[in-house]
Amino acid sequence: MAPKNRSETKDIKATIAGYFSESLGLLAAQPLPDDEAIHDVRVLMKKHRAVVKLVRPLLDEAVYSREYIAARETGRLLASWREDAVLRKTVRSLKKDNPELFVRLRDNEKIQSLLRKPYATWDEAGIRVKTVSEVSDRLRKAQYRLRFIPLHEPDMKQLLGELEESHRVAAGAYLECRNKPGHQRLHEFRKKAKTFMYQAAFFRHLAPATVKQLEKRLNTLTQNLGRYNDLAQILILTGYRFRDAGNTDVDDELAIVIKDRQDKYLLKVWPLAYRIFAPGRKLQDILGISF
Repeated sequence: MAPKNRSETKDIKATIAGYFSESLGLLAAQPLPDDEAIHDVRVLMKKHRAVVKLVRPLLDEAVYSREYIAARETGRLLASWREDAVLRKTVRSLKKDNPELFVRLRDNEKIQSLLRKPYATWDEAGIRVKTVSEVSDRLRKAQYRLRFIPLHEPDMKQLLGELEESHRVAAGAYLECRNKPGHQRLHEFRKKAKTFMYQAAFFRHLAPATVKQLEKRLNTLTQNLGRYNDLAQILILTGYRFRDAGNTDVDDELAIVIKDRQDKYLLKVWPLAYRIFAPGRKLQDILGISF
């Protein structure tokens, strides 16, 4: 099935406006947005970046750079807030599954500090209030600028060309980390796969069942890569180094427990990744359309 020249995607401009409105609503929670709200805002900003990439050919390069960087910096302002909560949740999950190991880790201050929910001082609360205010201000400015960006009825073939490029980039990241796995390569693959997933949502009308199934597989893939990365960050924060003279048996056991869990997540990733990003796999094959 060949796509029509005129786009039948959901209104891209209205979708971006929705990202801003929803984010501002989440940030308006009193006295402060919770961890889940911060997570949701960061997801919305990632979707925004993916859409800006999708419509890049329709924008002046200066406008593209401005809007992409604005969304990226907004997400970064909230990054540490969300990441602390995720790592705490991950360590608690490890403790639940390995209680005896964590009894022996009671003197490991780095692990114990991750387990403790930090006490919110007035200074820390003030910093968070300031961060929320700054992010909200950035979003309102981006929301205002959006009205002057022409994005009505973009050409479908042009958008599919950008989606094809996102697939090609993600496939390259997959090939790299499949041949030489490492947390940085896997993290890059996850980011590229997420961009492709968020962009694919704009093409559901071409093949609703096929695209929804693709999104489902990509969501499972990226969720498992995210869990792998959370565990990698814990190892980094503990300062663990294989064959370090300062390692104790309990340090080595914790590393093995983490590596075992990471392996389980990767076993769920590779079959899905191969199905979507295998060498020679074309976007037309995945979507079942010609363009």
